[in-house]
Amino acid sequence: MKQTGILLAMLILAACEPQDRTPGTWLSGELVTTGVDDWSFTNEYSEVFVETHPWYGIPFSVTVVMATADGKIYVPSIYTEPADFPGSKYWNGVIARNPEVLLKIGDKRYPRRARLVTDPTEFEMAFEALARKYEFWRKAKDEEDKRPPFVLICMDVPG
Repeated sequence: MKQTGILLAMLILAACEPQDRTPGTWLSGELVTTGVDDWSFTNEYSEVFVETHPWYGIPFSVTVVMATADGKIYVPSIYTEPADFPGSKYWNGVIARNPEVLLKIGDKRYPRRARLVTDPTEFEMAFEALARKYEFWRKAKDEEDKRPPFVLICMDVPG
C-alpha cells in the first residue's frame, strides 16, 4: 500500500509541463476546438509546448520553437547527428506512431496532427519562416556548414 502511495505521488509530481529541455507530461490550459484561420498571434511566443500521446497512456510533452507559413504551423526537431525520422528523438517516435498531439501556445491548447515535412518546397518555405522569426535559424539558413541535422514537422488540422 505504501508503495502505491509513493508511485501515485511520483506520478502527480511528474504531471507537469515541460521546462526548457526537461520534458513534462500533461499540458494545462483552455482547449480550443474551433478552427484558427490566422496564426499570426503566435509570433509573440518564442517557445510553445507539444504534448504527444504514447501507447502507455501518460502524455509526454516537450518545449519547441515554432513558426507559421502559408497558414500552417511548423516545428523543427534537431538531432545530435544525422538520422532518418524519427531517429532517436523520443517524441518523434511517439508522433510517428500516433500523430495526434496538443500544441500549447500561451494559455491555450490546440489539437493538431503532426506530419513530417518531406516536400522540398514546403520544407524551404517553413525553414525560411523559422529564419525570419529566430536568429538561431537565420544563422543556420545562412551558414549551411554550421547547420545542425534537423527535420521539420507540420502541425496540421487533426484528421
